[in-house]
Parts: sequence; C-alpha cells; structure tokens
Amino acid sequence: MAVNSENYQEIVAELKDKNVTLVAVSKTKSIEEILELYHLGQRDFGENYVQELVDKYEQLPKDIHWHFIGHLQSNKVKFIAPFVSLIHSVDSGKLLKEINKQGAKNNRVIDCLLQVHIAQEETKFGFDEKELDEFFNTNLENFKNIHIHGLMGMASFTENIEIVKKEFQILKSLFEKYSTFSILNSQFSILSMGMSADYKIAIEEGSNMVRIGSLLFGKRSAKP
Repeated sequence: MAVNSENYQEIVAELKDKNVTLVAVSKTKSIEEILELYHLGQRDFGENYVQELVDKYEQLPKDIHWHFIGHLQSNKVKFIAPFVSLIHSVDSGKLLKEINKQGAKNNRVIDCLLQVHIAQEETKFGFDEKELDEFFNTNLENFKNIHIHGLMGMASFTENIEIVKKEFQILKSLFEKYSTFSILNSQFSILSMGMSADYKIAIEEGSNMVRIGSLLFGKRSAKP
C-alpha cells in the first residue's frame, strides 16, 4: 500500500505550527514504503520489533533517526544499542541498567524515555508514580551512558474522549513534576504521547512528540 502523501503533508504542517515532532510508525511496513516517506522529508521512524528494526537500519539511509517504541526485552538491547536514536519504552530499572551497559560497550550515550502506565488496560507496560518516585530517589551516578529525556505513555483504547484526556493529563502532570528534579543524566524535554487515533487530544494536553502510523501508511500489515 502506498503512503498517503496528502495526509502526511497535512499532519506535518499541523505539527510544525505546534512545534511537535512526528515519529512515523513504520513497523511491518516495507523498505519501499519507508523510502517513499523518507523522500517526502520524514526522518524520524518508530519500530516495535528488534529484528525488524535491525534489518531496516541495515538497508535504509543512515540519516534516519530510529525510535524504538515497543516493549523491549533486556537481552535484545545489544542489537539496537549501536544506532538507536531514542528508546521510548524504558519500563524498568533493570532495562535501564542494560541500556547503560550496552551504551558503554558501544561508547555511546543512549537517549531514553521512561514509559508510564496511564491506561486502564493491564496489557500496557510502564512505571506508576510510586515506582517513578523510587527510581528518581536512587543513585543514578553510575548511569553514565544513558540520558533520560522525558516520558512516554499510551492512553486507553477507547472512544471515550474524557478518559483519554484524563490519562494524558496525568502523564503531563508527571512530566511537569519530574522535569523540576535535578537528576544526573536527566533533562526532561520530551513528552511522547498520542497516536493516530488520539494525537490531536494528546497535543492539546501538552504532547510534543506523537507516534503516527496508520494515517500515513494505512492499516497495519501482518507482522513479518
């Protein structure tokens, strides 16, 4: 399926006015589809699966900024550590330790977002506020190869706009709370929330990075 270039141009113009970064969610999409969007000017792409991301990185232009947005297992960090631009889905201290370890091995400081569980669904991952408090009260001096840039969250999959708004408001309040902390290797500047179905609400509630797939590429293909 071809990229919806008209949608893309409209969304880019909309987000530029609001100083919001677009991450094009390209999971399960072909090299040709990604290149089509690339040639329209898109440089930030998001992937959910480690092997798929590695394969695409090897085949596509090296000025692409690759975002890992799916659930990341610690034993797979080593495969994306050499090149990933931003990991959105850090949902545990254990995972952050492994990212730091692999960053050191690759002589890189890896940019990360902490994923916060704001949705009603149990299937979504992430820290809650108590866990974030505990995390930021630990000693982060040894985390020299990570940089925490902010928070990421996914709202409930529901048509109830008020529920979605409330969840985004919770995440924004947490973002504001922790952005005032003076923490080593942490400088909050990114609030990643909002996808194809709810990105407009997310922007209204303070998001400055949205992850959009189906509006650009059409419905999701089967996982390779």
